[in-house]
Amino acid sequence: MKILLIHADFMEYEVKKKTKIAEPFEGKGGKSEEVLVVFTAVENGDDSNTVEAALKEISEVFEKVGAERLMIYPYAHLSSNLSDADTAVKLLRELEDQLSKKYEVHRSPFGWYKAFRISCKGHPLSELSRELKSESKEVTEALKAEEKAESYWYIYTENGLVDAKSFDYSNHENLRKFVNYEIMKKRTVDQTPPHVEYMKRLQIADYEPASDSGHMRFYPKGRLIKRLLEDYVTDRCISYGAMEVETPLMYDRGHPTLRKYLERFPARQYIVEGDKREFFLRFAACFGQFLMSHDSTITYRNLPLLMYELTRYSFRKEQRGELVGLRRLRAFTMPDMHTIASDIEQAKDEFIKQFKLGIEVLRDIGLEPEEYEIAIRITKEFYEDNRDFIHDLYNILKKPVLIEMWDFRFFYFIIKFEFNFVDALEKASALTTVQIDVENAERYGITYVDEDGKKRYPYLLHCSASGAIERCIYSILEKAHFQAEKGLLPMLPVWLSPTQLRIIPVSEKYNKSAVEIAEDMKNCVRADVDDRNETLGKKIRDASREWIPYIAVIGEKEISEGFLTVTVREESNQKQQKKVSMKINELRERILNDNKGKPFKPLPLPLLLSRRPSFR
Repeated sequence: MKILLIHADFMEYEVKKKTKIAEPFEGKGGKSEEVLVVFTAVENGDDSNTVEAALKEISEVFEKVGAERLMIYPYAHLSSNLSDADTAVKLLRELEDQLSKKYEVHRSPFGWYKAFRISCKGHPLSELSRELKSESKEVTEALKAEEKAESYWYIYTENGLVDAKSFDYSNHENLRKFVNYEIMKKRTVDQTPPHVEYMKRLQIADYEPASDSGHMRFYPKGRLIKRLLEDYVTDRCISYGAMEVETPLMYDRGHPTLRKYLERFPARQYIVEGDKREFFLRFAACFGQFLMSHDSTITYRNLPLLMYELTRYSFRKEQRGELVGLRRLRAFTMPDMHTIASDIEQAKDEFIKQFKLGIEVLRDIGLEPEEYEIAIRITKEFYEDNRDFIHDLYNILKKPVLIEMWDFRFFYFIIKFEFNFVDALEKASALTTVQIDVENAERYGITYVDEDGKKRYPYLLHCSASGAIERCIYSILEKAHFQAEKGLLPMLPVWLSPTQLRIIPVSEKYNKSAVEIAEDMKNCVRADVDDRNETLGKKIRDASREWIPYIAVIGEKEISEGFLTVTVREESNQKQQKKVSMKINELRERILNDNKGKPFKPLPLPLLLSRRPSFR
């Protein structure tokens, strides 16, 4: 907010003509004498905290100059970064109400062309300007609603709803942890989760101290894992029927449609100053895809219509106490798919199909249904009208589902589901999610032409088939921790392992043979060679610490007999290593089978370990 304070003998104005954004007003104008005139421009990002700051500044100047009354005069020419009209009027009225508690106040109408005359007193304090910023973080109406919303918690079973407090969790310990996390809403993290140590030791990722909190650096191994996941999820969504698009990273914060949508989305925003406008960094691909849909010609024959974008990155200014490792970030990679559906029945049909898609995607990533918990968040009205639909969802996996129910709809959706991973600290993180949106088609002006040639508003579905890519990595690493606690060897899925096969020569004499094997496999298997001047035992231990799924030793015996001695990590445990003799072609085929149906990328680092840098 920018204000220009003029201590005047008098100020008078005459209303001439209203604009499209004029507030209701009856009268011809107004005049005040011995007045402190507050020329005011409300800017993007201003809120009640800005009003409080303005109130303090205006009161101090009023007392110093000895004015008798105040006039608030909206004056857009003070700023090139104006808020939308609704926000401006709201905050001007709020400022007027607060000041009226102490002073005689007159406010000229917003959105009208006016003529004015003013007589400035001319003393040292008669002309002052102030620029006021809110000290609060951007908090949308949806976030405020989320904090105030009264939730009713149930567990859905074969027999319907059971109160979450009375449900028997004796055979559902992970669900108990998830329910406790959701109901208590304790999101801050006060200790380091296991995956942070893993991501650093394996040289996957680390914090970037030169950036904002929640922004990570990914080393070559981490970039490979990310890219494989990105390609896999993208391929699945395109195979499902989505059209891949690309949309901008930031948008005008003053755009009337987007501004209203921001208030309905529970996310904190990054704000960027432009030359004349403020922009926000996207926190989802909704903005671009919905604007694109608004400009499209769509008929019932096109529906359901699906768009997909892999956002690298989306930005949410999460609270600092919640930021830890790869679990919750401020910059993240989100596979974002949106569906345009003709009616609620088509929307429900897509909802179930995308529920099943999420199960398949997480299974291929390395997470089975028993390793995550299901949550459905729903309005009471939609639940009552769609009991059979909810039961159909339950029947897909036949495991207890946490239901969060609201009396009223606080957000833009009537139902959403999430697959939630519960980590070693008993914190839950949403992975796959789908929502049925009943607001944004009308807000964005998205229509389709029905069979009768009439324009209608569709239903919209928001879907992330996997959740954020970084969060997928977090879940896999946390799962590895659980494996280690059970006495198993922690590992990544073979198709995601940066090195799938480590070839270890028993001496330098066999380096050439090892390299030849690795080179022969490079187009289908990520194989490397430990040619360092270390003992055989140390090389094997180091490979195990890197979670290499296949470790092959090569020496005179292996060369002469045509076999490799291979340690298979998946079949080993902390007490016993499973070693088998395999022909090279057999080993290649086994790893190819592990990669089946998944994308493949070559080694992210030099083939020879002696040529590799350490990123720690």
